[in-house]
Amino acid sequence: MFWTLRLAAQPLAVPAHASPVVAQVGSPAAVVRMLGGPKREEQAAAPPPESSRFRLIGVMAPAGGGSGPGVALLSIDGKPPKAFALGSTVEGDLTLQGLAQRSATIGRGAAGGSSFTLELPPPPIAQTGALPQIPPAEGAAPAFTPQMPPPEAIQQ
Repeated sequence: MFWTLRLAAQPLAVPAHASPVVAQVGSPAAVVRMLGGPKREEQAAAPPPESSRFRLIGVMAPAGGGSGPGVALLSIDGKPPKAFALGSTVEGDLTLQGLAQRSATIGRGAAGGSSFTLELPPPPIAQTGALPQIPPAEGAAPAFTPQMPPPEAIQQ
């Protein structure tokens, strides 16, 4: 019985997105350093742009881009989002300077120093189509469809 089941078993199909696992030995530079080779001067990495720390979650902008109350929902450094009113201090000397329908502008100080704009991703495309018709089950009663009597049958 064991060999019958063993020979009749079919292997599971591998998903199309699967990739083989490859053992990584290490980088050649690490091997050279370990064996006492010449050291390469490490260049200081440039800090990431300030805008990469902020993520725009949502915007409630004044209608038509006019003046009025507005709020932006921002996440800073991956922390939970907080609401910031138009003109309020976001962090340090950064203030929320402007709002649009899908974007917020953050800049340094009230003097309008360097600024950057955060934008919301585009909304997903709406799904369209029709639902398939479900055939009635065998032996089921026909669906009830109300019918109006003809106009001449209605007495006034």
